[in-house]
Amino acid sequence: MKKKIVFLTGTRADYGKIKSIISLASQEAEFQVNIFATGMHLSKQYGLTINEIYKDQFKNIYPFINQNSHDGMDSVLAKTILGFSDYVKEHQPQLIFIHGDRVEALAAAIVGAMNNILVAHIEGGEVSGTIDESIRHSISKLSHFHFTANQEAKERLIRMGEAKQEIQVVGSPDIDIMLTSTLPTLNESLQKYDLNFKDYAIAIFHPITTDLEPLEKDITAFLNALEESEENYIGIYPNNDHGSSTIINSIELLSNKKVRFFPSIRFENFLTLLKNSKFIIGNSSAGIREAPVYEIPTINIGNRQKNRSTASSIYNCSSDKATILSSIRKVITLTKEESTHNTKDISFGSGQSAEKIISTIKQSSFWKTPMQKHFNND
Repeated sequence: MKKKIVFLTGTRADYGKIKSIISLASQEAEFQVNIFATGMHLSKQYGLTINEIYKDQFKNIYPFINQNSHDGMDSVLAKTILGFSDYVKEHQPQLIFIHGDRVEALAAAIVGAMNNILVAHIEGGEVSGTIDESIRHSISKLSHFHFTANQEAKERLIRMGEAKQEIQVVGSPDIDIMLTSTLPTLNESLQKYDLNFKDYAIAIFHPITTDLEPLEKDITAFLNALEESEENYIGIYPNNDHGSSTIINSIELLSNKKVRFFPSIRFENFLTLLKNSKFIIGNSSAGIREAPVYEIPTINIGNRQKNRSTASSIYNCSSDKATILSSIRKVITLTKEESTHNTKDISFGSGQSAEKIISTIKQSSFWKTPMQKHFNND
């Protein structure tokens, strides 16, 4: 009988990370692949990105609405646990794949751990400057097997008491898509989103859920700096964390045609736009993880990405307008060589992450991973 695998996805970002794995797993005769799509994917405000999953023609997609606009992260967690619990009882998967540090992933890890279903966590062992780090580590402690982006993350999991034999370094799965030759062209991506910019930067600003008090001031400073810089910007709405409405409300007041924001951009188109941009600005992990791969400079604002892996192409600054403007002017005056030297200080793989993961789960030993976890003192 085929082994049933379910991939949980709650955001455009984690779907981009796991899509290459879903694709390869779907090609294996021994697996029945299912997708539990929830979170931002079901929100019209954020672009109803479940349609992107449908466009990829994957089978067995199960949509689940897990939140209202006023729900906090705790309510979203509770609703997702209930919905995913019902799902696994009906479909009885043997393996749950989750990624990163979202509450939806935490819900799936809880359900899997408490129902004796094997849970595989992608990109555990990493750090950041928000509540996401606590969520990520909680997911790791509930998961049975770990696919990490680099050796540093593996060593951190070992210090957390995870067993060495249940951790595999595979790189970051989105690199698989980033390095493919099948990305859309720049012209195709610009036309798809009705953009006529000859040159531009990428702008993404997310709320910090543990520090919402200065958010209105910070997003105002950010948007004012973008306008005053007189550069062209392709922006994307924040994720749906608490505080995102403050950011979206400010964005929707913009009338500057040089600053264009979109609820969502398809992952492959986003990669093409990023690859051809002058720089990326804001506090998105894309500036920390994806931009250095393409040797694109990053202006990283504030503490949201604090303690994450860095590269010399990342320029950190505070959230006041003057400092942001100064950073923009500094980056655009640097030569390509000056702004991106040694961008690959931290390795996140070379584009074979999905192949490594599929190779591992095809081994009979993987399916014998113990359900009962113990703190490893070695």
